[in-house]
Amino acid sequence: MASTETTPLAAEYEQLTERCGLVDRSERGKLALTGEDAVEFLNGQVSNELLDLRPGQGRYAVFLTHKGKMLGDLRVLAAGSPGEAPGELLLDSERAALQGLFDMIRRFKVGYRVELHKRTLESSLLSLIGPASAAVAERAFLHGPSTTLPSSEHDHVAIDHVTGGAVRLIATDVGFDVLCDSEARESIVARLIDAGAVSVSEDAAEIVRVESGRPRYGIDADESTIPQEAGLNERTVSFTKGCYVGQETVARLHYRGKPNRHLRGLLLSEPVSAGAELRLEQRPVGTLTSSVLSPVRGPIGLALVRREAEPGATLAVGDGNAAATVVELPFQ
Repeated sequence: MASTETTPLAAEYEQLTERCGLVDRSERGKLALTGEDAVEFLNGQVSNELLDLRPGQGRYAVFLTHKGKMLGDLRVLAAGSPGEAPGELLLDSERAALQGLFDMIRRFKVGYRVELHKRTLESSLLSLIGPASAAVAERAFLHGPSTTLPSSEHDHVAIDHVTGGAVRLIATDVGFDVLCDSEARESIVARLIDAGAVSVSEDAAEIVRVESGRPRYGIDADESTIPQEAGLNERTVSFTKGCYVGQETVARLHYRGKPNRHLRGLLLSEPVSAGAELRLEQRPVGTLTSSVLSPVRGPIGLALVRREAEPGATLAVGDGNAAATVVELPFQ
């Protein structure tokens, strides 16, 4: 059982889970694609269906090697005029995946009418997390011309009447993301705080992420990971779309095989640093990838473990006396 002592991190966690926390994630990788062939081109490179995207909609996808291993994940947002084909695709990724995404686009866009634009430094990304996120977003942005909050994950609305600069409000699984010009970041942060958000650390947000069982590329998944192993098929893969890089392996494993590894939650007997080896009856079955101290659940973590390490199994952790109980995700 976690300690009841109130710490700064525990207070931030409470803000994120009971009200609304604000996390600055402007360091994330951001690109844009324009041109007549932008949608067709990217659709042939990523795992989710993009051909039916319309302005205001978004999709989460992965891009892969020809052997179906992950090179990164990304959020694709279709921008443009309502009722028309997207005029621009906005791409948001983990910073660890940005170079791979950039290289993939530069390498394979030859022959397509596509232009690639860097947006990482020019744009800021702010995350509203918590049950009061909708109320904060409404107070901050929706008091001008008629606009409604996006309701489906990754769908988004452009709001151009905000003092300090236009914003794009994007629905997430835990709240809303706010995409804005970097020059407007400080004024937008002030507006969100005035509306009731409280700035919190990325460390606190990581606890919420781990509890929800969402893997993070560069931490819980890498170039050795197949999407199904990380539990990403449902969110990132279309099994009805046309060909894309890595499709054969992903489809074959989904329809005919069983992955050798699964992303699992771990209830730890004591705090352990990420990177510790996990063993089942002295046999290595994985490595602890995310490790946090939850104010509610105590020390917990995520790991890709071999399928024999089923939920309920007890694993030895690292070189000491720590142990871990394997659980299904999300943590209950």
